[in-house]
Amino acid sequence: MSPTHRVRFRGRVPVAVAATAALITALFVSSTANGASQAATPPPAHADFDYQIGEPYTPPAGVKVVSRDHSASPAAGLYNICYVNAFQAQPGAESEWGDLLLRDADGDIVYDEGWGEAILDIRSDAKRQRIAAKVNSWIDTCATKGFQAVEPDNLDTFARTDLISEANAKTFVRMLADHAHQQNLAIAQKNTANFSLARDETGLDFAVAEECGEWDECGDYTEGFGDNVIVIEYKASAFEATCADFGSRLSVVLRDVDVSAPGDSGYVRKTC
Repeated sequence: MSPTHRVRFRGRVPVAVAATAALITALFVSSTANGASQAATPPPAHADFDYQIGEPYTPPAGVKVVSRDHSASPAAGLYNICYVNAFQAQPGAESEWGDLLLRDADGDIVYDEGWGEAILDIRSDAKRQRIAAKVNSWIDTCATKGFQAVEPDNLDTFARTDLISEANAKTFVRMLADHAHQQNLAIAQKNTANFSLARDETGLDFAVAEECGEWDECGDYTEGFGDNVIVIEYKASAFEATCADFGSRLSVVLRDVDVSAPGDSGYVRKTC
């Protein structure tokens, strides 16, 4: 299934921001020392960005960075980020995952009710290894197609069920990060602002933050990633505020919630 309609309006996960400039520098060094490939270059900071995880289309003039689903092809001549749904099953795809779906005490599959997506069970090393094998095959496809980075979605699934822990999420995304780096791909932290100072644990290279202006989180991302943060806003008021505060430093785009293509009645795209 196409990732159209995957925009996630979520409650803010509290973040304690008390890092010094020395700590931030140390985290950058630690992230590189703990598995980041020298060839895994993050997207250029403050570059014109387009979010095309629904239907791919010819990027508008001036765009330098684009994100597309792993089933699509990269845009020629641009920096391309490859979208994968890494922590949840696409709607209707439960049969593809078998016993790797998270179940509650009654044996029922646990869903992200907002999107009708079954949550993957990343609680044990054995299941993480099997889930990673499938997700990493998509990452391999991204690399083969010529993408430069990967964007694993739903890192913050732990915030939607108490059966998954933050430690589970960090361990699993680190497995994906190590594999992406082996393929010379940079890898994004998708949302989950409270992980931004944990790069030594996650191995992530840059951030893709939905609605960080809406939730007053953009500063939390820059604490850990500096200017290597891509922001997608879905409300005009939040977009304007984000541009005022961060538009001179970060890649910021306003998109419609369906991330539709030009020609569709609801298509919206603006940059600072």
